[in-house]
Amino acid sequence: MTMVKICGLTRGVDIEYANMLMPEYVGFVFASSKRQLAPEDAAVLIQRLKPEIKKVGVFVDEDIDVVLDTARICGLDVLQLHGNETPEYCRSIEGYEVWKAFRVEGERSIEEIGEYEVDGVLLDSFESGQHGGTGRTFDWNLAATVAKEHFTILAGGLSPENVKSAIEIVRPAAVDVSSGVETDGMKDYLKIKNS
Repeated sequence: MTMVKICGLTRGVDIEYANMLMPEYVGFVFASSKRQLAPEDAAVLIQRLKPEIKKVGVFVDEDIDVVLDTARICGLDVLQLHGNETPEYCRSIEGYEVWKAFRVEGERSIEEIGEYEVDGVLLDSFESGQHGGTGRTFDWNLAATVAKEHFTILAGGLSPENVKSAIEIVRPAAVDVSSGVETDGMKDYLKIKNS
């Protein structure tokens, strides 16, 4: 069974949706983004989240002390590193599950995955100047190759319309939905339920 991560929660009602639908993971963005939250604001939301749901913090090229402080303040379970973090940076983190994101443009995009000793590999679509949340898909056959060898989280343009096909092709451990389950930039209960 493929697990689900709903990323980019920003409102109390998003927490209510998560508590009703019980995805395995929810994500809070601490990097520059329209979904960015301050750690203190995320912590308030997280207090209302059912404890069975794992909390993922999304960071992009952040100072490691800031990442760890945020993780402590919010009680995060998983640290998702979505920038140009090195294998050494990832290895230096203790006490948390670490997911490293890779933006897939072609085969060369996935060649360096083997250099990383992480708990999960998140595959997202490549768009110049953006670190995710593009709402665009990429070649899922490349992702399927990675998923055979790694705990893979598939992201990038997933929506209720295409997520079933994506799972059949890639067979990821989890899917990560964000903009594809929004209406007018806000999380939509029915879209989340149908993903």
